[in-house]
Amino acid sequence: MISSKKTRHILPIIVVSQFFCTSLWFAGNAVLLDITKNFPTETNLLANLTSMVQLGFISGTLVFAFFTISDIFSPSKVFFVCGIAAAIFNLGICLDVNEVSFLLLFRFLTGFMLAGIYPVGMKIASDYFKDGLGKSLGFLVGALVFGTAFPHLLKNFTGNFAWEYVIYATSALSFLGAFLIFTLIPNGPFRVTAQQFNLSASLSGFKDSNFRSAAFGYFGHMWELYAFWAFLPGMLLLYNRMHPTASINVSLFSFLIIASGGISCMVAGVLSQKFGAKRIAMIALSLSGLCCLLSPVFLHSGSVYLVLIFLFSWGLFGTADSPLFSSLVAKHAPEKLRGTSLTLVNCIGFAITIVSIQIINLLAKEINSHYLYMVLAIGPALGLIALIKTKK
Repeated sequence: MISSKKTRHILPIIVVSQFFCTSLWFAGNAVLLDITKNFPTETNLLANLTSMVQLGFISGTLVFAFFTISDIFSPSKVFFVCGIAAAIFNLGICLDVNEVSFLLLFRFLTGFMLAGIYPVGMKIASDYFKDGLGKSLGFLVGALVFGTAFPHLLKNFTGNFAWEYVIYATSALSFLGAFLIFTLIPNGPFRVTAQQFNLSASLSGFKDSNFRSAAFGYFGHMWELYAFWAFLPGMLLLYNRMHPTASINVSLFSFLIIASGGISCMVAGVLSQKFGAKRIAMIALSLSGLCCLLSPVFLHSGSVYLVLIFLFSWGLFGTADSPLFSSLVAKHAPEKLRGTSLTLVNCIGFAITIVSIQIINLLAKEINSHYLYMVLAIGPALGLIALIKTKK
């Protein structure tokens, strides 16, 4: 058993490494306007670029789950290998290619390797912090949110340079994060080595009503969150076009709004220690669903301040429940397959994000943009129904 004194550095290192490596996630989105100049006929590039990262992540989680990689092998070594590989594939979009298929392939491969970073990072945390996991995952998912937002901030500060510098910077951060985990984080004291993969055993958690409600709550949350993040710059660009005097800095505010969710993850994790993870998750999910329903009122307001306050509120509420669902899933998962259970639930959740992103992309061509994002309320509503059905 490792003493608590010797583990004080563990969570900060995992958090920083997670932040560095997950900065790859939306790196392509941050430079989308620059990339589209090379592919002017690709009208669905935003949805497809985001979806390919998600599809890669889903494929990766399936492979990782099938081979129970994070439960059989040292999760720190898995994190290291995937962080290095993801950084290399991220650099691939800087190549001078004429086919959009190559661009999408590199985003897919980056997403595939992220399957060895995000859920594996949670696995590492669960191996160290059996008690108070909600708080630990609050900081960890907060790091993911900051990492997701960070390329937008890089784009804002490197506006006078070539867009490739954003990609170079995020890949360099991923290299650094991978080395931090590899060199400073040994296997945790609560790590239990799994047996060979058994699909029925990995899915057995769904027989437990508490595991099932947490997973379904997470699925409803995911229906909304990544679609909101993906289309947020578009919301701000549209507002600028409709209100030329607003002059919102799209890159800066995309970063700030998404990053605000990192703070709410950490706060929610702390609050869960006192009020319970499920209760705080339900409150956050209810409020983010309300934001979806109220989006027609606020997104087209004549007051830029009102729009930004609303988007910041949505960014806060939309992310706060994420670590709480993960902690509930980890808590009620089969002990020897905790890492695989987290990976499978992540896999299903990210598959749902592809559906919601593509639906929003299709509906954007058919219905008035005023009402477009109300569709995202479906996820929180269904997630709340699943959570209300269980008592714990």
